[in-house]
Amino acid sequence: MSTLTDLVPGLEEAAAADGMPTVYARLEGLAETGRALRDAGFVVLLDAVPVDLLAAEPRFEISYLLLNPGGNGTPPARLRLKVRVPGADPRVPTLSGVWSSANWAEREAYDFYGIIFDGHPDLRRILMPDDWEGFPMRKDYPVQIKEPVKTYSPMQITAEEFVANIDAARDRVNR
Repeated sequence: MSTLTDLVPGLEEAAAADGMPTVYARLEGLAETGRALRDAGFVVLLDAVPVDLLAAEPRFEISYLLLNPGGNGTPPARLRLKVRVPGADPRVPTLSGVWSSANWAEREAYDFYGIIFDGHPDLRRILMPDDWEGFPMRKDYPVQIKEPVKTYSPMQITAEEFVANIDAARDRVNR
């Protein structure tokens, strides 16, 4: 992995419990770092996963999951590129110009976490209604569930009623 940090300046290696190589990039140089990694063979962005670390600052962290499919004698490789995002002004340069698959993931991060991606071509809500207030995946989002928890309860009918219902359903189908 040291060759990757030599190739792309500003990367900081990090240990990962799952064994996937992980590096941190500086927020202000994220787009340039993305282009350098793409040119180094990581041509596939699988996902961008934000995390709210509410008590910490920077508050947010985004993990970009990258893939180098290999070829021409080089083996396939995976890489987790992370960037820390401040909570006071959660802004990140868009990577949709580097990897087109970042478009959807960045819109989803905006929709659920309120992270703004500067330069994104179509940054708007994608899953929540347009009039939704707030960002529901933030840890400080007010949860207001007032309904009691619904649990499974078996149907209370007799065996004769059950058979009659089945026969009635078959009669409707066979007409």
